[in-house]
Amino acid sequence: MGGAFDTVLPKVIAVPAENDPLSDLDLKESIDLRWTLRDIKAKRWKLSPIDPTHLEKLKAMGLVEMRNDELVLTNAGFDAIP
Repeated sequence: MGGAFDTVLPKVIAVPAENDPLSDLDLKESIDLRWTLRDIKAKRWKLSPIDPTHLEKLKAMGLVEMRNDELVLTNAGFDAIP
């Protein structure tokens, strides 16, 4: 064993469903909202606008907030993305 072509499996980090604020949503919507959270975290929203419905939903869920005229993730928002 230990050859040059061994498969390396990625470590999967799962958010437990009871702690996941997006678990009640359908799969497509939860994926879209997680990508929006990632975009906000990486400040890509400065280059490309965020879907306003995504932003309103994330704000209502307490995952995103405005600080000094800038979008930021709350602690819960950071916890929602693996």
